[in-house]
Amino acid sequence: MNHRTSEDQSMKVRAKSESKAEADYGSAIIFATCAESEEELLHTRFLAESIRAFAGRFSDAPVWVYVPKSLAGTVAGEMNRFRALRVEIKTSSTPDEARWFYFAGKVFAAGKAEAAAVATAAVLVWMDEDTIVLQEPTDFVLGSEIGFAYRPVTHNRSGSLYAEPPDPFWNRIYKKLSIDLESLFPMVTPADRQTIRAYFNAGLLVVRPQRGILRKWGESFKVLYRDSVLVDMCREDVTKRIFLHQAALVGAVLNRLAKDAMLELSDRYNYPVFFKKMFGAESEFDSIEDVITFRYDIYFRNADTNWSRQLKGTAHLISWLKERLGND
Repeated sequence: MNHRTSEDQSMKVRAKSESKAEADYGSAIIFATCAESEEELLHTRFLAESIRAFAGRFSDAPVWVYVPKSLAGTVAGEMNRFRALRVEIKTSSTPDEARWFYFAGKVFAAGKAEAAAVATAAVLVWMDEDTIVLQEPTDFVLGSEIGFAYRPVTHNRSGSLYAEPPDPFWNRIYKKLSIDLESLFPMVTPADRQTIRAYFNAGLLVVRPQRGILRKWGESFKVLYRDSVLVDMCREDVTKRIFLHQAALVGAVLNRLAKDAMLELSDRYNYPVFFKKMFGAESEFDSIEDVITFRYDIYFRNADTNWSRQLKGTAHLISWLKERLGND
């Protein structure tokens, strides 16, 4: 028996054991996110409002928001709103050595959320704060053999093309995280339709908390940001510095789960509304008619004056969005 076959069997045995343990938690789902600025904190309110309004049978699920202590004053001023939405505010911290890297706070907040959910929930849905839920997310109820559901990265700014050998950056990541190259299955980016090696969008992660993926994410990230070779690469290329946290997620997932324990969610989830206007894309991403959750990134910082007339969707949903994201 070769090393890979033995490893796959071990994963399956562990998955069956964990699935049995997970059965004790029923179908409870917790939604969680983090906010590291006043703008992001406002976004979390919109996210919570959308869950309460449109998430169907999950509309009463717990919503956790992780914030740094530096936002304590702002949180205090918004506490009545959050209480009305039944949002629980929690704190998280980021290691000083990680702060130079973009989005580092999200990694450690996600791990803390997973640790808190492990004894109480079957599923933890970790979303970026710029998410809106428009319909009941039925696919968040994971099958008994599924430990992780995901979307691919939206476009290929820093991924590894499947048809080409890994570049030095990814080779270093695979080596440092002990990722077996045979585990790197292909996926297609929705915005630019490139086939890349497994690279998960960190803006929507649906996990079995008992599997420890999000806690492993922080451990993998530490391995990468403490590596002098990768640090030098990040100094030379800001894109690598921006996405090192997301690259760490590859190791956290692939070293914990076999592919048959993962689910790729449909493009109705994490839909990148108006992405083409912000970053370029093959599609317009201007319709929410069949969308379950969408992301808006920085679009509404400087939105088109007639954005609501460009967006296809039911009138009541667009009106709801206008009330929160800005009238035009």
